[in-house]
Amino acid sequence: MAFYDEMAVMALEMITEFGQPVTIRAITVGEYDPDLGTAPPDTITEQTAQGILLDFTGQEFQNNSLIKQGDKKLKIAAQGLAWAPGLLNKVVVQGRTWSIVPPLKEINPAGTPILYELQVRS
Repeated sequence: MAFYDEMAVMALEMITEFGQPVTIRAITVGEYDPDLGTAPPDTITEQTAQGILLDFTGQEFQNNSLIKQGDKKLKIAAQGLAWAPGLLNKVVVQGRTWSIVPPLKEINPAGTPILYELQVRS
């Protein structure tokens, strides 16, 4: 096992121990059919990940004007995910639904995803 693969496993183990389950939800909007005049229902795909929900620090607020009051930082272990979270996805943490806002950071040394750091807003 390569070094970064081991780091991805370690990140998952630590976040599982100290974090909580997080649901990542992708919604695919049904494409409108002009012949029928309707669109099929949206398709919702979900996966469970392990994450840690954190507050932003005062220093982060000072350095980044895109952070709004109430925004949170969500760190998600990349190991074992079927697909990476994207800006159009939603995340559900502790029964509350959050939108992902830019920036979405992927910690990915040498092509091995280890961690996703998201800014989320409800």
